[in-house]
Amino acid sequence: MVYIRDLALPDFPLLLAPMEDVSDPPFRAVCKQGGADLMYTEFVSSEGLIRDAAKSRKKLDVFDYERPIGIQLFGSDVETMGECARISTLAGPDLIDINYGCPVKQVACRGAGAALLRDIPKMVEMTAAVVRNTHLPVTVKTRLGWDESTKNVEEVAERLQDIGISALTVHGRTRVQMYKGDADWRLIAAIKNNPRITIPIFGNGDMDSPEKALEYKNRYGVDGIMIGRAAIGYPWIFREIKHFLATGEKLAPPTLEERVAACVMHFEKSIEWKGPKLGVFEMRRHYAHYFKGLVGAKQWRTQLVEAGTPDEVRAILADIAQTEAVYA
Repeated sequence: MVYIRDLALPDFPLLLAPMEDVSDPPFRAVCKQGGADLMYTEFVSSEGLIRDAAKSRKKLDVFDYERPIGIQLFGSDVETMGECARISTLAGPDLIDINYGCPVKQVACRGAGAALLRDIPKMVEMTAAVVRNTHLPVTVKTRLGWDESTKNVEEVAERLQDIGISALTVHGRTRVQMYKGDADWRLIAAIKNNPRITIPIFGNGDMDSPEKALEYKNRYGVDGIMIGRAAIGYPWIFREIKHFLATGEKLAPPTLEERVAACVMHFEKSIEWKGPKLGVFEMRRHYAHYFKGLVGAKQWRTQLVEAGTPDEVRAILADIAQTEAVYA
């Protein structure tokens, strides 16, 4: 077992990354069914939460079928982040996570996310404020550093553990890299091998296959891995990795019937949570991923994106389910 304080996870757990405009409850539902061991919300703006913005409040929605589930916060003000930890705790998650890794300009250029990698004392102060304002375990997700010359994540790991975080996830790129180039897990391994570090260390970045999961598990010795983009439209990545780690054998890819079923589940939960209009609209970003690699995928996506009502989408998905799956 891997423990995030008193939260017990399976050996070598697979975590679903918090992804903006992706990791909402409907998406999390299919990933949970696919085998994710721990999931996180989309990242919640502390400023939006303090202003009681509807979008930020909505992101606090967590459901029992998702557990264990963490709410991820980001912000640039220490006091505000502490208050938001208190508010988020009332929503009933299993843990609170702090985002010190988001590289996008809208976040980093406002002094939040990965920007805190340039101000370690403030990062420590902010983390301490979050820890003080919740009884839940507090975890952190961050990057190697701001750029190649300031890879300071080893110092970050020690200092944040010292003030009470219960686990750390490290994305193997700097902020300047964004999502380009290959993720470098060597510093993640160095943190895990540091005798001062006793909390779980999870690796993140470029994790997209069962073979790579086994290789990185053995090479870098992390306690588990976080999967992001590879799970979009492919929640089976979790079960495939687990099966490969347990048996050394690869599972067959999902059938067309399984793909349609997962897409239907995602769609119905989207309608249920967001309402018919927004639910139909926001599902459009997912269709291409569910049917990627299949002959007919482009045509199916066009039909689904052009559909304007839930019943139209349901009819198209039912028609797709009746076709024969052929890989391109």
